[in-house]
Amino acid sequence: MDLSMSVNSVTISVEGMTCSSCVWTIEQQIGKLNGVHHIKVSLEEKNATIIYDPKLQTPKTLQEAIDDMGFDAILHNPKPLPVLTETVFLTGTASLVPPWDHIQSTLLKTKGVTDIKISPQQRTAVVTIIPSIVNANQIVELVPDLSLDTGTLEKKSGTCEDYSMAQPGEVMLKMKVEGMTCHSCTSTIEGKIGKLQGVQRIKVSLDNQEATVVYQPHLITAEEIKKQIEVVGFTAFIKKQPKYLKLGAIDIERLKNTPVKSSEGSQQRSPSYTSNSTVIFTIDGMHCKSCVSNIESALSTLQHISSVVVSLENKSAIVKYNTSLVTPETLKKAIEAISQGQYRVSSASEIESTSNSPSSSSLQKSPLNIVSQPLTQETVINIDGMTCNSCVQSIEGVISKKAGVKSIQVSLANGKGTVEYDPLLTSPETLREAIENMGFDASLSDTNEPLVVIAQPSSEMPLLTSTNEFHTKMMTPIHDKEEPKTSSKCYIQVTGMTCASCVANIERNLRREEGIYSVLVALMAGKAEVRYNPALIQPPMIAELIRELGFGAIVIENADEGDGVLELVVRGMTCASCVHKIESTLTKHRGIFYCSVALATNKAHIKYDPEIIGPRDIIHTIESLGFEASLVKKDRSASHLDHKREIRQWRRAFLVSLFFCIPVMGLMIYMMVVDHHLASLHHNQNMSQEEMISIHSSMFLERQILPGLSIMNLLSFLLCVPVQFFGGWHFYIQAYKALKHKTANMDVLIVLATTIAFAYSLVILLVAMYERAKVNPVTFFDTPPMLFVFIALGRWLEHVAKGKTSEALAKLISLQATEATIVTLDSDNILLSEEQVDVELVQRGDIIKVVPGGKFPVDGRVIEGHSMVDESLITGEAMPVAKKSGSTVIAGSINQNGSLLIRATHVGADTTLSQIVKLVEEAQTSKAPIQQFADKLSGYFVPFIVIISIATLLVWIIIGFLNFEIVETYFPGYNRSISRTETIIRFAFQASITVLCIACPCSLGLATPTAVMVGTGVGAQNGILIKGGEPLEMAHKVKVVVFDKTGTITHGTPVVNQVKVLVESNRMPRNKILAIVGTAESNSEHPLGAAITKYCKQELDTETLGTCIDFQVVPGCGINCKVTNIEGLLHKNNWKIEENNIKNASLVQIDESNEQSSTSSSMIIDAQFSNTLNAQQYKVLIGNREWMIRNGLAINSNVNDSMTEHERRGRTAVLVAVDDELCGLIAIADTVKPEAELAVHILKSMGLEVVLMTGDNSKTARSIASQVGITKVFAEVLPSHKVAKVKQLQEEGKRVAMVGDGINDSPALAMANVGIAIGTGTDVAIEAADVVLIRNDLLDVVASIDLSRKTVKRIRINFVFALIYNLIGIPIAAGVFMPIGLVLQPWMGSAAMAASSVSVVLSSLFLKLKPTYENYELHARNQMGQKSPSEISVHVGIDDTSRNSPKLGLLDRIVNYSRASINSLLSDKRSLNSVGTSEPDKHSLLVGDCREDDDSAL
Repeated sequence: MDLSMSVNSVTISVEGMTCSSCVWTIEQQIGKLNGVHHIKVSLEEKNATIIYDPKLQTPKTLQEAIDDMGFDAILHNPKPLPVLTETVFLTGTASLVPPWDHIQSTLLKTKGVTDIKISPQQRTAVVTIIPSIVNANQIVELVPDLSLDTGTLEKKSGTCEDYSMAQPGEVMLKMKVEGMTCHSCTSTIEGKIGKLQGVQRIKVSLDNQEATVVYQPHLITAEEIKKQIEVVGFTAFIKKQPKYLKLGAIDIERLKNTPVKSSEGSQQRSPSYTSNSTVIFTIDGMHCKSCVSNIESALSTLQHISSVVVSLENKSAIVKYNTSLVTPETLKKAIEAISQGQYRVSSASEIESTSNSPSSSSLQKSPLNIVSQPLTQETVINIDGMTCNSCVQSIEGVISKKAGVKSIQVSLANGKGTVEYDPLLTSPETLREAIENMGFDASLSDTNEPLVVIAQPSSEMPLLTSTNEFHTKMMTPIHDKEEPKTSSKCYIQVTGMTCASCVANIERNLRREEGIYSVLVALMAGKAEVRYNPALIQPPMIAELIRELGFGAIVIENADEGDGVLELVVRGMTCASCVHKIESTLTKHRGIFYCSVALATNKAHIKYDPEIIGPRDIIHTIESLGFEASLVKKDRSASHLDHKREIRQWRRAFLVSLFFCIPVMGLMIYMMVVDHHLASLHHNQNMSQEEMISIHSSMFLERQILPGLSIMNLLSFLLCVPVQFFGGWHFYIQAYKALKHKTANMDVLIVLATTIAFAYSLVILLVAMYERAKVNPVTFFDTPPMLFVFIALGRWLEHVAKGKTSEALAKLISLQATEATIVTLDSDNILLSEEQVDVELVQRGDIIKVVPGGKFPVDGRVIEGHSMVDESLITGEAMPVAKKSGSTVIAGSINQNGSLLIRATHVGADTTLSQIVKLVEEAQTSKAPIQQFADKLSGYFVPFIVIISIATLLVWIIIGFLNFEIVETYFPGYNRSISRTETIIRFAFQASITVLCIACPCSLGLATPTAVMVGTGVGAQNGILIKGGEPLEMAHKVKVVVFDKTGTITHGTPVVNQVKVLVESNRMPRNKILAIVGTAESNSEHPLGAAITKYCKQELDTETLGTCIDFQVVPGCGINCKVTNIEGLLHKNNWKIEENNIKNASLVQIDESNEQSSTSSSMIIDAQFSNTLNAQQYKVLIGNREWMIRNGLAINSNVNDSMTEHERRGRTAVLVAVDDELCGLIAIADTVKPEAELAVHILKSMGLEVVLMTGDNSKTARSIASQVGITKVFAEVLPSHKVAKVKQLQEEGKRVAMVGDGINDSPALAMANVGIAIGTGTDVAIEAADVVLIRNDLLDVVASIDLSRKTVKRIRINFVFALIYNLIGIPIAAGVFMPIGLVLQPWMGSAAMAASSVSVVLSSLFLKLKPTYENYELHARNQMGQKSPSEISVHVGIDDTSRNSPKLGLLDRIVNYSRASINSLLSDKRSLNSVGTSEPDKHSLLVGDCREDDDSAL
């Protein structure tokens, strides 16, 4: 016998079973598997015997399936035993034609039947059965239309031959499949078709757009396979009609249902002619919800049961089943068998049902055998506006006359009407509308499900209350798909989507599920909006369906996110009645949840469901009432991020302080000079102290206006007051906040120093005036102005830099189209009218026209037209994307050459562009500000100084009381008229305040701002713009550098890499091909065309090309034109080549042009050629494979292989045909920047991790990464994924620098600790980044990190300088060195302050020396080598798991491994060879990189 028909048996030991429930679970689960005919599990012997089809299962897969359930399965004897099968011959008895399809599906669902072959002509069926499971008589019982053909029963073991059963062989079928865009499409088709019974193998090719299927024609037909591909959403054509046996078509339902068993509780569709019935059982012995789910799952797995509803409270089960296949008695036994002896089941009643044919509605006849009564339902309607009983009577009178209404009671008190009606004749919505038409406000109460009411109650009525829910479900009419009135909406967060194909895949698959009306997936927001029938499916099940497709899915609980909110300005309202009129009219509208109109502000606030109604409809409704309505213009300038207030405030503070500080500084410098002069006089001429004092007091500034008040002190005081209170106001607020949070930052330190200096000076001055002192007291009025000036300047500049962040958002918002052209079409898609509306008035479902060069106003789907679209805004890729009917388009992208009609799918805040704006906004607001080093230091410094000054105070008080002479000696201006105690305390205070003042953090305040200013200045000179101090301080902590690919690592514009000539050079020289191609592409607007023209002009060394006529472009395919007037070009070029050849005769040149044709003979031919032929015309085709095939040109395997090789390396290969002959292949790619490899290497040698992240495909990403030496790559990444990846790295505790150039990078640039934008990138990226590299040189990334490291080092040195003076000055001020005569003179304090400030500024200026990263370069150049592809891990999306290949067999693994090792050996060999040639030849420059390209041109 043919092995393909054999049946095997295997016994597997199962450990871990504890009770009969385990046995039942294994039998149920394994029994459901495809290809398992029978399973018997024994708890005593701890084993399972399984009879299975070896084509569909193996002992190993069965063992794994049991393992997966949590039991230990052991296969002692892996060799299966053949099982005896019998063949039963059945013949048609009745004169009528038996329903063969029905017979076939019935028999195949029966356990024990392995195969059935039907021959309708001979009216016979041959059934193969396993006699140990089912016998011939049982088969005959199942199909009463057939009888047993006796004498033909044959026994067969697994070995004997049986020619009557010989398998018709497998048939191979080739189909053309259209509409596939990526590998996700191919895997969807392979997955779906591969599961069908009878399909042996399937391979789908994306490149050739075809599917090859090997199938068994006796199980499935080619037509059915085609139909199934179309169900998935692709169009399929059979290429060659296969030869196969004409056996009866199999019911397609079986194909859907057999392999994939329906999920729990889901309703199985039974064939259209079966008659269904419902029975209610009473079940005793259920304890908890687990029993309920046990019974439901056990019954729902049975094949003839449509639905099961078990109620624990009422101890009942309602089962809908197929009467022709199952009896209530079998069901009863099935429930009892679930758990031996636990459940006692009695049949309560049986509910008959109509035959479930498609024509009859699936409404149940009334339950409990009362078939005669029509079904009645009850609904409650809320009625507003009734004033008296006459209203009640008029409503009751009118409604009771409506068709289908049995009775109505209206209550004036509750404002409710209760109506009993026949659901077949009327609906609650009709009744509600009828009441509204009478002039009352009516609404259905949401809570009540329609109650099922029986006209004449029966004795079993109590049981029914529990089954209400069930009957409501059963009464859902079949046409619900069109009319989702009972529908609900849910939102599901979907992760793992990378491109539009994922979206299409999810939408396509969900729409096919029963109970789902509509699906809308937003790629950027990662959200699916699903409208579903809650009676048939629930959100968790929908999420599960999405998970089965391979994406992550979580139901979003607070689903009101999708409600639209509208703010309108309404003009023309005069009184409260106008308000009421608008509100009541709007709230009556379906789809409006809430409406509130304010007369005072003329504003209306409306919440609505965007699926049902839109802003234009609402405005139209208001206008129809006689009012004017318009949108409230939103301020979308992101003003909360622009720091305008802070910038104004600090600028004011700086200017106030500066205005008063300049004179103070002048006075201070003057006094320092004079003091110094006096000191030298004192030193040289031995003046006495008294003489000094007299000279001092005779100076102009020291003259006393009042006793004790000198001009100097008065001026200082007057200049200090405004600074202290106006300039420093903000510091006071900040310091107060900091102290409230128990922290001490720079603000606290500044406030402490200035306040104490000011207050102390003021007190001293007042005391001196009070005492009429002769000697002027030493004041510190110069401290506050100087300190405030520097700090305010620093803060002002910092906020100016930060304020740039909001400009990024303003730029992003400016990308959005402001208006949209909405068109109305009639049924034949003929344009009726078009109007311009504000983009915010576009509603979901609107049809919008987008002209060439226009921006797409919203996200949508193309319904008509062909065009190329620039989507660099999302993908960052420069290549335009072809769009045709059915393609999705993105708001903000630019339409290039054709007019398109699109249907809006996402509008307003749901568009992709709005999502990017939101991402940037969130990234900028959530970014934690780094704590400045100065603040950290101040945290320690403030308490330290305060403690020292208090210690000074106490120590001097103690010393004073112990030894008064010291105080007497050293107290300047000691006046004997004061008491000793007062003198001591005043002296102690003076010392302690001096400590506080000398420790004034002026230089501390300068340390950071000056270094940052110099650092940013140095950066700017070297083409690195750094926005403020934070990025400078942050960059040195960076551990990971993430690069974008396009425009960052690569140039971002396509360049010709290679031209391969496919014909002999004497027939078509290379230059001629270039001249023709260049001329043809000169009319193209496509970036690839521009690249080709540019290359041809360079190669031919000319600015002008030939003439091109009849130019046609087919988006996504190629171009077609005629070219003339190129002879002159070739002639000129040939002379140049001749000259060169004479010059270079001595040099051996390996040059592409020579490889093609360097022999003089061809030139002579060419020269003659150009003379003899006048303007010849060439017919030119340039494009992809499909374009050539479409134009009837064959592509041989060599050309195909080299195209595939180029594509593998991430290039675009374009074919050229001249006069219907393939002449050339041009490879075009985005080339890597020459310095990229070096920059990556230096970054690695600096100890940083380098990652490549791109929206491009993984092939290209891998190729580019191997060229620059990056080993970790994330490909096919969305803008939101980039942000998530940056966040993920930050959560691992790493500081991240992101380098990018596109709009799609801007959210990640804003999120990263340091965002670095390439200067040639988009405005948005430049605004979102912290650092901008003006020169478009990647080595500047290295330089910026290096500069940051140096700046931070410099800042730390500055702090040392600032603190040294303090540390020396504090002990002097505290009087530690008094015994050796070192007392703090007033000028010393000022000098120390000035010196510390000067040394800090000078130290900062040292940064000006150019940052040296050249030594990195030298070191790096010696060590660079390329990465072999095997070293690079490519991740698709942002998961950290690399994309793994599917599980391979051992042989495949060995082959792959050896291939990989050979490749890596080769690539290493290449890199070794290439190290020697330091001077790359011209060819290697032309082709890109000699190490990457072995394939030189022909």
